Amino acid sequence: MSNLYEYIKMAVHNIMANKGRSFLTMLGIIIGIASVIAIVSVGEGTKNQMNSEIDDIGGGQIAISVSDEAQTDEEWITADDVEAIRAVDGIEGVNVSDSFSGETTTGKGNFSLMLTGEGPDAKLLNNATMKHGVYFGENEVQEAKNVCVLSDADAKRLFGTDDVVGMTVDVNCYGLTKSLRICGVTTQKENGTFVSYTYEGMPVTINVPYTTMNEFTGVSDYFFSVTMQADKSLNSQDVADKVVKLMEKRHQCAGKDYFQVQSFQDIMSSMNQMLDMVTAFISFVAGISLLVGGIGVMNIMLVSVTERTREIGIRKSLGAKTKTITLQFLTESVILCLIGGIIGTVLGIAGAFAACAIIKITPDVNIGVIAIALLFSCGVGLFFGIYPARKAAKMSPIEALRRE
Repeated sequence: MSNLYEYIKMAVHNIMANKGRSFLTMLGIIIGIASVIAIVSVGEGTKNQMNSEIDDIGGGQIAISVSDEAQTDEEWITADDVEAIRAVDGIEGVNVSDSFSGETTTGKGNFSLMLTGEGPDAKLLNNATMKHGVYFGENEVQEAKNVCVLSDADAKRLFGTDDVVGMTVDVNCYGLTKSLRICGVTTQKENGTFVSYTYEGMPVTINVPYTTMNEFTGVSDYFFSVTMQADKSLNSQDVADKVVKLMEKRHQCAGKDYFQVQSFQDIMSSMNQMLDMVTAFISFVAGISLLVGGIGVMNIMLVSVTERTREIGIRKSLGAKTKTITLQFLTESVILCLIGGIIGTVLGIAGAFAACAIIKITPDVNIGVIAIALLFSCGVGLFFGIYPARKAAKMSPIEALRRE
């Protein structure tokens, strides 16, 4: 142990004696470690931010739709199916949703509309926060009431104010005009870092009971797809499997793959895999500089061996063993890379916070990644220090002392 301490002291002394050369030698290690840590931290932070925003708008949601084969056989999801799905354990709500184009004219001008017919659980599935009034519910859907809900931003576009509960909007769709009473106004969500809720020039969105939309379109109570809100504490896939089994039992179509399921959990998993692959690839490219840095360390250690030939000769003539000389130079190589790794870690963390401040996300600095990076830098020093160390250790003391 005392010998190791002496090796470390000698390594630090030799590094400090040639500060400029040592720093240039460490530069490749510093850049490599800093790049990897910054990229991984920003990548993980980006993934966390995206997951948070997606979970906010659709966490636990599952969509079930009928396949082409089911449509050919005229098997659709019915209103009775929706009620049966609502009773499945783990299902908190079910919404049907279908959109149609329309138009309206107010004192503010002519507007294109996106009319969305929905079910009684629309407020839950849309994760809507009410600013004025209430969202329509079971009674309004069953009785096909001429009511609607819109966002505060769209209310201001149509009327110049969001205090519009009780007012009516004349909607024209498929050649039919109806007056819809506004029963509720929701708070417009702000766009996230990665999820956008609005875009310039988009039509005004008005949500109405799907039974009210049937009067416009003449469509009966059957649906191509429905969206379910599952308990977020449960596994979405398990809940989806229960729903599919229920639907296959109700439609007597087991094994025909009539019903297809997609969950936000699947979407998030796919996105996370893509982000992980991109982060890993970029980190691999950045890690190439570690290889370059390691070669630089080996070169400078060979120079150091050449410069200290007489020192090696004296030590060996005084009884220093081959193992002792090897460990001395290996320790210096490892310490050199470790210092570079520490500097690179600090710069990488600082760079991650700086980059994330620009794109307004929080970096995820993983202690495990830092530990691996530091261990890897030591490994680089060990690997690329072996050849110079062995060369120094194998010198003949007589030949070493004869050299200038």
